[in-house]
Amino acid sequence: MTAPTSTVTPPAPVLSYGPVVLTVPGRPVDLQLRVTAPATGTGLPVVLLSHGHGSSNNLSSLNGYAPLAHLWAASGFAVVQPTHLSSATLAPLLADAPGAPFFLRSRAEDMTHVLDRLDVIEDAVPGLAGRLDHDSVAVAGHSLGGFTASLLLGARLTGPDDGREVGLFEPRIKQGVLLAAPGRGGDALNDPMAERLPAFRTLDFSTMTTPALVVAGDKDDSRHFTDMGPAWHADPFHLAPAPKTLLTLFDAEHGLGGIAGYDAAETTDEHPGRVAALARLTSAYLRSAFRPGDSAWQDARDALTTGPEAFGRVESK
Repeated sequence: MTAPTSTVTPPAPVLSYGPVVLTVPGRPVDLQLRVTAPATGTGLPVVLLSHGHGSSNNLSSLNGYAPLAHLWAASGFAVVQPTHLSSATLAPLLADAPGAPFFLRSRAEDMTHVLDRLDVIEDAVPGLAGRLDHDSVAVAGHSLGGFTASLLLGARLTGPDDGREVGLFEPRIKQGVLLAAPGRGGDALNDPMAERLPAFRTLDFSTMTTPALVVAGDKDDSRHFTDMGPAWHADPFHLAPAPKTLLTLFDAEHGLGGIAGYDAAETTDEHPGRVAALARLTSAYLRSAFRPGDSAWQDARDALTTGPEAFGRVESK
């Protein structure tokens, strides 16, 4: 399958700037960000993009996910990408830090710090001041970043050390996009992963009330986590309350065609057309969510999820 030309060629030039550096009290290193935005335009909705926990040195950082960040920015969004403490770029410095190696709580707290200082970030990026819509904020995350996004959207878990419920819900975030995110815990997890990530065992989607688009690949069989097969990644749709939308991408594995980086060697299902279609569908979903009456989502669904050349299927509740 090939994507229509309009989904491959960015419709507008974009600017990418980084690092923007924020000093956060108590954080062992400064919080570094990249901001990617269209070269022109105002009233730009903001997408906070949380990277995964891959093995590459730089894809899991502010320098990754360019295929999505560039296309989202070209579609009219300002994309803010932090380097979480779990990034491989920081591993030599933080191997023994509290929360290592996944820093599950810190990852979500990074996004709250970004929102707290969004005006500072806006002023730090040349040509961006006065162009952001601070009331239209979404969070997106891939893989472990999807877990981070789930917590910010309202999912909860129980701390493995003290048994206390952990909630990191961020009410300033109005929409979510979960990309190949983890599913349920409990007995769905393989024993080795349950031991390595005990917090995952208690993940509860029943409180994830913020509207969200859940994206799952129908060939994303994460056997290092679960024996449930690709259906596991659809749990945030099925187990969370409405309104939620599920986009199932045909033939997509965990990389969803290669969203983490251009020509990344670890992408097992490289497909630029799929990435372009995913970027168009996700940006259209957010555009229509933030601008009621905008037909972008329906138009993208009609173009990319119907007919013999469909990239996926959509269901909503």
